[in-house]
Amino acid sequence: MGGPFLFILMPFYVYILRSETTGRYYCGQTNDPQRRLRQHNDPEYRLSKTTKRFQGPWEIIWKEEVDTRGDAIKLERHVKKRGIGRFLEEAQLVESRCQRD
Repeated sequence: MGGPFLFILMPFYVYILRSETTGRYYCGQTNDPQRRLRQHNDPEYRLSKTTKRFQGPWEIIWKEEVDTRGDAIKLERHVKKRGIGRFLEEAQLVESRCQRD
């Protein structure tokens, strides 16, 4: 049977990128935001198709840590369904309210 299992929970992140040249947004999820940003900006990396069709460079303008990939997928869907621009506007309103209180 063996000893107890050691589970290391790696956090996941939902992130929003913005093109520094066009202002266009992109939302995704990952367990390593800095690696993903490098991939999005690397012209040789072919698995980031959406950010390759639109001019960069891309920068991370928002990210949120969640516990599981499932939670990340749910939050990413929520952001995309709401609309990235609208989601960011609402997030800024909440943040400014919290800072006033």
